[in-house]
Amino acid sequence: MLFNETKKIKIIKKIKIADSFFRKFKGLVFEKKENFDYGLIFRLEREGRINASIHMLFVFFPIDAIFLNSKKKVVDIARNLRPFILNYTPKKAAKYIVELPIGLSEKIELDDKLKWD
Repeated sequence: MLFNETKKIKIIKKIKIADSFFRKFKGLVFEKKENFDYGLIFRLEREGRINASIHMLFVFFPIDAIFLNSKKKVVDIARNLRPFILNYTPKKAAKYIVELPIGLSEKIELDDKLKWD
């Protein structure tokens, strides 16, 4: 479950962790919108802006992306990222990226602290 610790509210019940090279590489590429009912969490090797950049190539539906620092504090929110965007780089360094179904980021603001289990 993904939980907004600052606001004490649940964001989404189901999460998946992109914990292998292949899963990180694939992300949501070629997924179907109706199957995306979870939060996809990426843990990056190091905290930074450039290595936290994402693309939407071959992702056929919009998503929300939340960028967190090493303390799991929200440093940037990209709402309604459209399919086939070549690049989105967060405004501040990030250690984690959480990709969510569109609209769920409305429960999240900058500086909120998130947690998952």
